[in-house]
Amino acid sequence: MNLRKGALMNKTTVQLHVSLHGDDSATGSKQKPFATLQRAQTEARKAAKLGFPVQVWVHEGTYYLSETLRFSPEDSGRADALVIYEAAPGEKVIISGAKKLDLQWSVHKGEIQQFKSIPPGLKLDQLFVNGRQMHMARYPNFNEHTRIMNGYAKDCIDPERVANWKNPRGGYVHAMHKHLWGDYRYRITGKDNNNVLALEGGWQNNRLMGMHDEYRYVENIFEELDAPGEWFYDEVNEKLYVYPYPDMKLEDADIEGVRLTHLFEFSGSEDLPVRHIRIKGFTFRHSARTFMDNREPLLRSDWTTYRGGAVVFKGTENCSTHDCTFEQLGGNAIFVDCYNRNVEIKGCHIVDVGANGIAFVGDPGSVRSPLFEYNERQKLQDMDQTRGPKTNDYPAQCLVEDCLISRVGRVEKQSAPVQISMSLDITIRHCSIYEVPRAGINISEGTFGGHVIEHCDVFDTVLETGDHGSFNSWGRDRYWLLEDVEMDRINSNQDEEDSLLPILDMVRPVTLRNNRWRCDYGWDIDLDDGSTWYHIYNNLCLGGGIKLREGFYRVCDNNVIVNNSFHPHVWFEGSRDRFQHNIVFGEYEPIRVPKPWGKACDRNLLHQAGLLEPRPAVRLQELSGADTNSVMADALFVDTANGNYQVRDDSPAIGLGFRNFSMDRFGVRKPELKMIARTPKLPTLGDILSKSGRLPQQTSWDRCKIKNIVGMGEVSAAGLPGETGVIIESIPWGSWQMEKGIQVADVVLKINGHKVDTVDDLLRICQSVPQGTRYSVVLFRGQREVELTL
Repeated sequence: MNLRKGALMNKTTVQLHVSLHGDDSATGSKQKPFATLQRAQTEARKAAKLGFPVQVWVHEGTYYLSETLRFSPEDSGRADALVIYEAAPGEKVIISGAKKLDLQWSVHKGEIQQFKSIPPGLKLDQLFVNGRQMHMARYPNFNEHTRIMNGYAKDCIDPERVANWKNPRGGYVHAMHKHLWGDYRYRITGKDNNNVLALEGGWQNNRLMGMHDEYRYVENIFEELDAPGEWFYDEVNEKLYVYPYPDMKLEDADIEGVRLTHLFEFSGSEDLPVRHIRIKGFTFRHSARTFMDNREPLLRSDWTTYRGGAVVFKGTENCSTHDCTFEQLGGNAIFVDCYNRNVEIKGCHIVDVGANGIAFVGDPGSVRSPLFEYNERQKLQDMDQTRGPKTNDYPAQCLVEDCLISRVGRVEKQSAPVQISMSLDITIRHCSIYEVPRAGINISEGTFGGHVIEHCDVFDTVLETGDHGSFNSWGRDRYWLLEDVEMDRINSNQDEEDSLLPILDMVRPVTLRNNRWRCDYGWDIDLDDGSTWYHIYNNLCLGGGIKLREGFYRVCDNNVIVNNSFHPHVWFEGSRDRFQHNIVFGEYEPIRVPKPWGKACDRNLLHQAGLLEPRPAVRLQELSGADTNSVMADALFVDTANGNYQVRDDSPAIGLGFRNFSMDRFGVRKPELKMIARTPKLPTLGDILSKSGRLPQQTSWDRCKIKNIVGMGEVSAAGLPGETGVIIESIPWGSWQMEKGIQVADVVLKINGHKVDTVDDLLRICQSVPQGTRYSVVLFRGQREVELTL
């Protein structure tokens, strides 16, 4: 690369090109491109060092990396001279952590084919055939339509089954946490003479309570290679076995074996950061799974973390990822690790990812007096009482904007599309997030606050775990449950000055505004243990309501909570919380909250369809010990059928101080993403007659909410033959129905062989079953009948 004097003076952008048909001994021009990213990086580094803007154009094709591409401080650009690595316009560029395998197949047994002499030393973590993921030989077999872990079996590690395995060493046991707070993973190291497995692992959850009795499966066991779509790699004898799908011809297929864990790494430090590099327009695909490396505990939480991903930022300033796709990844998609400032992630599509979508995680050394296990406690007199972080070794002033994130946590269930821990001022804006096993957005601890979550659309969450919400947080900071401080005495006098103790770790409050949330298996917004200093306003909650557990200084203002209500749980007496100007659809649901609630709980509206003359909300007053000015009345919504929960100008909510907010700005805006993004199912309101004259008859089955299938829309959505059966609308955490495997959207068709046409049938038949007697239930799920024993 020759840089002329004039170019140096004018700062002309240096253009470099990379092509699969290029040559690393070429010039890097469009006519004579380089063959590898590493070669282009060498030239880009030279130009950037001289202060030139650099544009590296990567042309169409799949680039199989033999090693991680690493960016160091010497690769840095400048604010006025960015270094950009970008897919050429209109060309699809795939950055892959797999190796393409050229294999000659022979029949092993039946439909199973084998290939001998895999390249020595090759460690296969995942296998893809013609772009379709195959599954390690497992029991029970993989089923896309089974909600929890795509299949589970209580007997998967019973000695009777293990006896059939000649040598299970190298296999894995995957299990949900006993309380469904995430999961555990174990590597099988052998078995004893009694066919009991020897296991190592189980460090993926920070609250060690043992694996779930039923929700578990095994994989990478040769004797379980018994279904289409499965494979097994005998690493010792270097043999690969594949049971192809019926329409799959292995001899003509593209076979890709995954091996790399990280694809791109940015690696600097606070003293010498990587600066002003942008990656744009790439598809990152095929990284190895990391569940056995996920073992670092986060602060006093259930969670652990693995500091890695397909793209890793560590020690960067003003670096960014724009318009990239992350798919078919085994671990985290993007990990922002320790010191980082102004990382931007914009316009990205993240889908089918093994662990977190995007994780921001600081260093525990930046936290004053940190504790790591849920039950650990300390004394105020022994604690560092200086406010704020101890060092700068954490992500701050970062942005995630206009991203579509779905189907993450395909392997690791203790994960989230966006995970934030030990970070400051992270903004999540205009993102669509759905179909995930746990929370959509998760904030660990109050270290260090300042986050803004706005204009997001988050739904279909907590699909495999429990006790969580579409938004979830906890605030088990250094103030929480001190041994020598009575929490109820902090701010116990409403007239005294507010204590700084609960916000020693918080630099600024966390804001949730103008979002749409829906969670059918938990809460829409769940502020758990000690979550403190939150401002929650202008949120539309469509399913699970809002929960505030013990904490301080929360303001919940101007939210619409559809088909649910406010759930205050176990408050400290001096919480200083406020719940005002909200519209709720049901009575509050408190658990052990001293009256009156917080600093203010008033001027809320309890929506009662058809009640045009407002009345005092006497029941709300009785529950909260406040709500003097709250009323019950029809909120007079504008157009609930189309998801518009703004109220008319003559609504009584306006007189209470409620202010309309936009109902059409949730989720992604980028046209390419908006076109494919889903939106949440809108709730049905009221007992409205269908054309058949059938009533919804919404009621409760113990703590579950149920209703009759009504109308052709519901018939079509469930795939039923007609208007019959009872649909499960919601299942609360801890209910016996959830424990027995019943799921939201299941339709009950029969109990003990008797037809269930309506909720009256269901309740009558259940009451006729003697207490303690087992009985069968036929459900309609995924357009097929499923039978359970209860």
